[in-house]
Amino acid sequence: MEQYSGNQIVVLEGLEAVRKRPSMYIGSTGSRGLHHLVWEILDNGIDEHLAGFCSQVDIVLQKDGGVSISDNGRGVPIDLHPTKKIPTVRVVYTTLHAGGKFTGTVYKVSGGLHGVGASVVNALSKHMIIEIKRDGKIYRDEYVDGGHPITKLENGELPVVGKCNKSDTGTRVTFYPDDSIFETVEFKLETIQKKLKEISFLNKNLIVNFEDEKTGYKKTYQEKDGIKRFVSYIARDMKHIHDEPIYIEGSSGDIEVEIAFQYTDNYSEQINSYCNCINVVDGGTLVTGFKMALTRVMNQYARELNVLKEKDDNFDGRDIRNGLIAIIAIKHPDPQFEGQTKTKLGNADAKTAVEDVFNLKAQLYFDKNIEVLKAILDNSMQSYNARKASDKARTAVLKQINTFDTISKLASCSSKKAEECEVYIVEGDSAGGTVKTARNRKTQAVLPLRGKILNVEKATLDKILLNNEIKSMIASFGCGIGDEFDISKLRFDKIIILTDADVDGSHISTLLLTFFYRFMPELIMEGKIYKGLPPLYRVKYTSKGKKKPISQYLYDDYELQQFRKDENNKIISLQRYKGLGEMDANQLWDTTLNPETRTLARILISDKIEADEVTTTLMSSNVPPRRSFIMEEAKYAKLDI
Repeated sequence: MEQYSGNQIVVLEGLEAVRKRPSMYIGSTGSRGLHHLVWEILDNGIDEHLAGFCSQVDIVLQKDGGVSISDNGRGVPIDLHPTKKIPTVRVVYTTLHAGGKFTGTVYKVSGGLHGVGASVVNALSKHMIIEIKRDGKIYRDEYVDGGHPITKLENGELPVVGKCNKSDTGTRVTFYPDDSIFETVEFKLETIQKKLKEISFLNKNLIVNFEDEKTGYKKTYQEKDGIKRFVSYIARDMKHIHDEPIYIEGSSGDIEVEIAFQYTDNYSEQINSYCNCINVVDGGTLVTGFKMALTRVMNQYARELNVLKEKDDNFDGRDIRNGLIAIIAIKHPDPQFEGQTKTKLGNADAKTAVEDVFNLKAQLYFDKNIEVLKAILDNSMQSYNARKASDKARTAVLKQINTFDTISKLASCSSKKAEECEVYIVEGDSAGGTVKTARNRKTQAVLPLRGKILNVEKATLDKILLNNEIKSMIASFGCGIGDEFDISKLRFDKIIILTDADVDGSHISTLLLTFFYRFMPELIMEGKIYKGLPPLYRVKYTSKGKKKPISQYLYDDYELQQFRKDENNKIISLQRYKGLGEMDANQLWDTTLNPETRTLARILISDKIEADEVTTTLMSSNVPPRRSFIMEEAKYAKLDI
């Protein structure tokens, strides 16, 4: 056995660590990680805007595959760094955790807090060019192969490559993602459009110019009404309870607070929160402060206006937030995020600041807009009455679920350790029988669905609980639903949706994901929901230089297309699996159930607003938006006939 010693410990210096483990810094090397490079450079211009020095950001997708992002901020410093003894710009773009956002003197608030963005983009690019305008001069620095500088310094300083007006300042970064690292280096126009729209909503009056040289597409984004317009955009296809979104702003200490909200006739609530332009998907203290203040203020008005009688209980927070769409955006000098992904804010003073601003400014608004107030209180009263009326029925249904006979449905596993158990949700008894035979009975449970579950998008919880398939899932998972939901009681570490690769299978998957997203969102947020990816083809072939035929599984049409291009392969037979029931137990184990060889897709939400928007569009009863969405997205779909 080889001795384990210091010789086996490898120290990755500088940017080499980023190139070795890129997913640690940008999440993935797929399309999501590729676009993250753009967001990192874009954030630097946004931070200049937040600091009051930048009014315009330009982004260009170049014909040659590069991306150019420029801003009219102060320009990255080019002077000699006091300790590194090289131009400061080179420190920023080649050294991890180097930036002007740590001291609090250069940027009062910022989204990029770790000082890794610019250098990480450089590390993952095959070519990067930085151009800086400062003090009437233009400077240029250039890097290749993951951050190796090729610009020669003159007396330790960057050379001047041109002149400009002294008032003309800013930074332009052009980079070419390294195609040896990324699975794709093709940027998606739609992904960037959505991001720039969000940026313009969150940064009132900032001008964002976008150009795609390949298609000739150009657009300027600028929102003078900021997050108020953001709420209108989200609620554009919904029926409103009051005409205009309510907008309030103020500050508490060093924290600036903006809140915009609109009530609709939807059953669900949608609260989206941002801190320093970062979407904190899981909310945190700023959302807690908003909910508490909203509940307190509305109950106070309900008593004053005699909407609630003396004998009545106060409105529950759910009653008041029924149909609510809200955006909360704060600027905080020292945000503390929980986790590296920045999905939840932990600052206690953010809660206090939001409460203080809402308590004062909301009452000033409602005192002047009594009709809007009455419309909201009427909506809360309807929700209150509906909740009271359905509580008894719902309690009875939940009692049924707690004693629900799942023996005939759930094929349980023998282990009682949730951390090692998983449940497969399959469609029909045929697939269920095959999966039951193929599974590992110790750790893998199987729950067959008999038919499609209810579309929950426009249904109340008490009606949803009458659906047998939903009752079976709730009983099997063991963690309850709604207010009774407790993820610590979940009996499985993974819930795996396993459906056929056809239209019906896709529809069942969508119905299940809609149910989880609307009524058990914690399962998705905690990464417990997965999609099983069984193969679509089994090919038997001979290969040049090999005597015996070989069998191989292919998971989609793209893999089949690539396989056919290999001239060394001669196909003997090709089998297409239309359903899971067409596989025998051994095939299903090898391809779909065996943790060592299977492929699972974890269901995650990176953009809560987009998730809400798509779910509402596809699953609600409002046909025109759904038709428009399908027609728009059809050109990107893969037709499988």
